[in-house]
Amino acid sequence: MEIFSYMEEYDYEQLLFCQDENSGLKAIIAIHDTTLGPALGGTRMWTYKSEAEAIEDALRLAKGMTYKNAAAGLDLGGGKTVIIGDPKKDKNPEMFRAFGRYIQGLNGRYITAEDVGTTVDDMDLIHLETDFVTGTSDAASSGNPSPVTAYGVYKGVKAAAKEAFGDDSLEGKTIAVQGVGNVAYTLCEHLHKEGAKLIVTDINQKAVQRAVEAFGAKAVDPNDIYDVDCDIYSPCALGATINDDTLGRLKAKVIAGSANNQLKEAKHGDIVFEKGIVYAPDYVINSAGVINVADELHGYNRERALKKVDTIYDSLSRIFEISRRDNIPSYIAADKMAEERIASVSKSRSQFLLNGHHTLSRR
Repeated sequence: MEIFSYMEEYDYEQLLFCQDENSGLKAIIAIHDTTLGPALGGTRMWTYKSEAEAIEDALRLAKGMTYKNAAAGLDLGGGKTVIIGDPKKDKNPEMFRAFGRYIQGLNGRYITAEDVGTTVDDMDLIHLETDFVTGTSDAASSGNPSPVTAYGVYKGVKAAAKEAFGDDSLEGKTIAVQGVGNVAYTLCEHLHKEGAKLIVTDINQKAVQRAVEAFGAKAVDPNDIYDVDCDIYSPCALGATINDDTLGRLKAKVIAGSANNQLKEAKHGDIVFEKGIVYAPDYVINSAGVINVADELHGYNRERALKKVDTIYDSLSRIFEISRRDNIPSYIAADKMAEERIASVSKSRSQFLLNGHHTLSRR
C-alpha cells in the first residue's frame, strides 16, 4: 500500500511501527490528528491476515477517534493502536510493558485505552511503564465503562425521539433492541424505567431471557428484529446492520443504538435520510465510553463525567439541526460538526505538544 499517499489523502500526522523481539510485540500506532489535544484511542489486538490489513485498520480507527472525540466536545485528538497477534495465545507481560515504553517515548502525544482483544490487566501492565494510559484498575480509574456508555446511548435515543416525534418522552414507545450485552442490557433498564415497550434479540439466549424476565421484553429471532413493528430500532450488537437488505424491512422512524459502524456503506446513510428516518450517528451516540475514560486525565470524577455525557443529547440535537438546515444526512452533519470544531481550533494551534501548562504533564 502507498502509505504516504494514504496519509496525505486523509491528513494523518504519524504512523509508528513498534517491534520487540523478546516479547513478540508487533504494534502499529496511528495518530491521525492532534489539533484539539493528545490523540486518545484504544489498543486492539487481532489476528490480521496481513500487515497491510493491520495498517489499514489502525489508520481507519485512528481517524474515527478524531471525529468521535471532536464531536464529543473533548480536547483530544484521534489515534489508535493495533497489535498483531492472537489475544488468546500470544499475550505476555513483557509485550505490554514494551508497548508501554513506546507510548512513553511519544511524550504524551498518544494516550491508549482498552479495546477489542485487550483487558484492564493489559492496561495495568502498560501503566507500569507510562502514565499515558486510561482504564486501569487503580483507584483513579473510571472502572467498568458499560453503565456510563449505556446512559449516554439512552440520552441519545431521547434526543433522536424528540427530532422524530416532537417529544423526547419514550413512554409507550416500542423499541427494538438488537443485542442484549452489557451496554444494551443497562440501556434496556433505562428504557423500561421510562415506560418503553421492548422487543429484544441476541444470539445468546441467556441474555435474551434475562431481558425478558427483568423488563417484560418480547423476544424474537435475530433475523426477525428488522421486521417488527416499532418506533425505534436500536442496533447494539454487530456493525453494518443498516444495509440493502434491512432498509427495506425496517418500520422504525428512528435508528439509535450503541453499535459501531452501523451503516454498511455511506450510501445507506443517504437512503435513511431519503426515507425520513432519524439516524443518530453511531460515533456520537456511543461516545460516553470515551468521555468517561477521558475524565481520568483530570483525576476521575464520576459526577463530572456524567455531566459531560449529558451533552450527547445536545450534540445530537445540533447534528439534527445541521441536517435540516443544510438538507444533508445526519452522518454527514456529524462529520461537519466535528470538522468545524477542529478547523476553529486549528486557527490558533495545530499538532499537540506536551508542555508544562498541560494537565497531562502534571499527572
